[in-house]
Amino acid sequence: MINLNQLIIKFDYEQNFKDDDFYVSSSNKHIFTLLNQWPRWEKNFLNINGEKFSGKTHLINIFIKKFKGIKFDANLLSNKDLKTIKIHENIILENLDKNINEKLIYSLLNIIDLDNKFIIITSEKPLVEIDFKLDDLRSRTKNFLLQKIEKPDDELMFALILKNLSDRQISIDKKLIDFIIKRIDRSYGNIFNFIYKVDELSLKKKKPIDFKLIKEVLGD
Repeated sequence: MINLNQLIIKFDYEQNFKDDDFYVSSSNKHIFTLLNQWPRWEKNFLNINGEKFSGKTHLINIFIKKFKGIKFDANLLSNKDLKTIKIHENIILENLDKNINEKLIYSLLNIIDLDNKFIIITSEKPLVEIDFKLDDLRSRTKNFLLQKIEKPDDELMFALILKNLSDRQISIDKKLIDFIIKRIDRSYGNIFNFIYKVDELSLKKKKPIDFKLIKEVLGD
């Protein structure tokens, strides 16, 4: 059985990342720890919420690898899927927003409750802040344990920048990464967008990534 703690990355900035790697920082440690404590949870209903690219799916994949379970895209859930969950103890719904079949989701939650199963729902907003039309579903969301992935701290920003550069087979000086961290908005999406833009500009100009190139992308 995989020990989740083995997946915490200890690295310097030259290290390459693998798909199963997950960097634990103060931004996500509370959720990482909670998932590792299954099934000793306060509630069987868990909502992991956080902005796009914040690592929700990565956490879910690590959880399933250790504890098993079945996952569905919340927007693609069907009546047929409800029949398949009987043999599973952990049910995961990813990317839930207000554009769902609310009656179907409500039926699923009832099954989870009656059969004493566990459910994890990932979403960008906390479930209690989503304006569902179905009163019963809104009421159900109040029973969820809410866990938010916070904005990335400096350690996590460094790790994400390094990983995205490594994925593109780009190596730059640590001072450049520190420079980027101090100048871009503290957002997962902004990190991904910035790396994409700086890589594109580097390829276009056929120049390595340096302070000048980074400043150009930043608009300095």
